[in-house]
Amino acid sequence: MYTLNKELLKKLCTTYSPAGNEEKIRSVIESEVKDLVDEVYTDALGNLIAHKKGNGKKLMLSGHMDHIGLMVTYIDDKGFLRFANIGGISPSISVSQRVIFENGTIGVIGTEKLDSIKDLSLDKLFIDIGASSKEEAEEMISIGDVCVYYSECLIDDKKVFAPAMDDRIGCFVMIETLKQMKESKNDLYFVFSVQEEVGLRGAKTAAYGIDPDFGIALDVTATGDTPKGIKMAVKLGAGPAIKIKDNSVLCHPKVKNFMIEQAKKNDIPYQLEVLEFGGTDSGAIHLTKSGVPSGVLSIPTRYIHSTNEMCAVSDIENSIKLLVKLVENEIE
Repeated sequence: MYTLNKELLKKLCTTYSPAGNEEKIRSVIESEVKDLVDEVYTDALGNLIAHKKGNGKKLMLSGHMDHIGLMVTYIDDKGFLRFANIGGISPSISVSQRVIFENGTIGVIGTEKLDSIKDLSLDKLFIDIGASSKEEAEEMISIGDVCVYYSECLIDDKKVFAPAMDDRIGCFVMIETLKQMKESKNDLYFVFSVQEEVGLRGAKTAAYGIDPDFGIALDVTATGDTPKGIKMAVKLGAGPAIKIKDNSVLCHPKVKNFMIEQAKKNDIPYQLEVLEFGGTDSGAIHLTKSGVPSGVLSIPTRYIHSTNEMCAVSDIENSIKLLVKLVENEIE
């Protein structure tokens, strides 16, 4: 019986690697998968591609390594930092949050005095690293440096709270699937992609190079189970979600039905997902060359793009079970 690998999940979720700076997480993932596949390589854009050879159809699985961040754009005379967003950063979530830079410098996000909370926007926020002057700040930080939200990864028997669950949890499911799976008739490409948060860029180039017959993305999705939350038929703890659509893709019926069939056949709980915003790597994969039938296996997650993204342990475990069956069997 599978037991959640808590230490690996914590390591993945707390490794600094915002979009465009995925070197550290790529190294962690490569060390986990290199002995499980026939070849591992990094393409020109930085995607990590683990190839488990087979004689059947090419199946590309993609989970993105990057996560959201804040890039320094200006340092004022008193040493406070202004920033631009890398990916979806919410002003209301960001206020008073701790951040950490690649060199270990820690700061906190503050806000200018506002007449009304309605006036809150990213350009009203700044990062305080404790510097007393521009010169002191420049000894620690340069223009263009990137920081990320800084918080712990906490795991108990039922749930996980962590920064960067989007999409380290997808990467985790892929790694654990490689460890759990048996023989496959498919020619499998496990892609750990870069720069998803800024436009699905890594998946686009990886898919072009691989030219797969089918594609499945692994990513988080929102839930509709919080008080007065969005009207969405996905909830925490009810199983992995099989996507029908989001703003980047209408999932191919052949792939969607195959995923549902494998869930039913193996008594794996699942949900159907219609997301009215956002997108995943499948949005880029399915438009590659002359087209790639694609789907998405989603892990229900509360508080996406915050310091405490929340997943249910049972959903993670069932996502691994389902992905194992998806890679072991052929899409007819």
